[in-house]
Amino acid sequence: MFMRRSWTVVFLLLFPGVGLAEKPATSGSDSQWLNRLSLETTTWTLLPRRGAGRGEGFLQVEPSWVVARPGVVHLGLGAPVRLRMWGGGEGASLVRKEDWDTRSDWGQWLQTLTVGGDAPNFLWAGALESYTLLSGHLVRRYNNRGNPDYHPAGVVVTGMLRPLYVEAFASDVLGARLMGAEVALDMRHLLFGPAPHPFQYMVSLSAVHDWGKAGGTLEPVTLVHVDGTAILVRRRSDEGGFELQANGGWGGRPGDDGAWGAVAGLGAEYMSSRMDLRVRLEGRSQRGGFRQGAFGPDYELARFQVAGPAALSQADAPFPDGYSAHGEVIIDWDAEGLGVLGQRHFRLTMGAEVFGWGRVDADGRLEVQAFRRNLTVAVGGLAVGAGQPGARYLVSGEARWRFLGGTLYAVGQGGTLLFPTAEGTLRPGAFASVGLGVDHAR
Repeated sequence: MFMRRSWTVVFLLLFPGVGLAEKPATSGSDSQWLNRLSLETTTWTLLPRRGAGRGEGFLQVEPSWVVARPGVVHLGLGAPVRLRMWGGGEGASLVRKEDWDTRSDWGQWLQTLTVGGDAPNFLWAGALESYTLLSGHLVRRYNNRGNPDYHPAGVVVTGMLRPLYVEAFASDVLGARLMGAEVALDMRHLLFGPAPHPFQYMVSLSAVHDWGKAGGTLEPVTLVHVDGTAILVRRRSDEGGFELQANGGWGGRPGDDGAWGAVAGLGAEYMSSRMDLRVRLEGRSQRGGFRQGAFGPDYELARFQVAGPAALSQADAPFPDGYSAHGEVIIDWDAEGLGVLGQRHFRLTMGAEVFGWGRVDADGRLEVQAFRRNLTVAVGGLAVGAGQPGARYLVSGEARWRFLGGTLYAVGQGGTLLFPTAEGTLRPGAFASVGLGVDHAR
């Protein structure tokens, strides 16, 4: 969810005046307080994918409460509580202990918190799903809950005081984990004063540090990156806008002169009331173990054990020198309009990187709403190190069907998981879940 909001922030920064503000799906005037109560109850079965060991079965109960004043604040509270029905061995706890055994796990009660209206000044907190930090050359498509036993709440804060725009984030508000920021400088504004089209030429500096003290204690890591962006084509109208941009940059690891990388590429963006399209293609080089997008969709697993034959953490594992091509596409489309949060007839987000030495990393998710939005189907997947020994693959799917006027809904979910162990390895597993939910909005 947050990734779409992040892209919108960047677009409205570049195209002030194109109105595409998100609103809750409940009707009412902007001066009203709106709220929704919901309760979802499912069976949740966890099975080993290979090797010895029994499965576990749970009754998952997920209450949720959302209160919002459009354009001012949006707060969502709730979390899944898994009550053991079978499995787990002698003396197993009633509530699945891995969901609540660290302070960070209590962050999952915060589903969403948004303070502020339109970009560029706002605060957002909750699960970071496919989060990208501005230029995306350090943090791209990152998921702070990629480890299924670690459930933190992250926070993102943005602000603009021309000629500066700043975005800062923390992946875990209750633990010392991934933190970073990127500062973008409007060079045209700095050299020649305010212009009708801001941020046509930008220079930005980003830095990210992993303290390694939550979600499993590991060695700290720090990366930095410098980027330049030039808007080559910019078109804007009442219906939307189009932009073509070129970018280039250099990054490295402080204290290690041999660890560095360079990048150059093109990006195109189109936004209207019904469609939001983002495309990016880049050429990259990597040296001394540094790589762009190191904090990516697989990071919460790779920080324990990277994909491939080396059973090492990402901080310790060697990464070959070489070159790669990276591409990303994001499409949101809705026949009625994109103004309502979560209302998408079609959504596709996909990223892939192909390395010259034979490795391929890719991840993506497809969501479709049909039958007057009563049916929602989503599938997703992650492939890391494809084409090499020890490649990592994860898949998941979900379907929701609303009936009886939309108040009741049935839900089914399933997929594969990897669980970090005390030895620092990853244990494969699979899950399946089916059940019912009910909600009430006013």
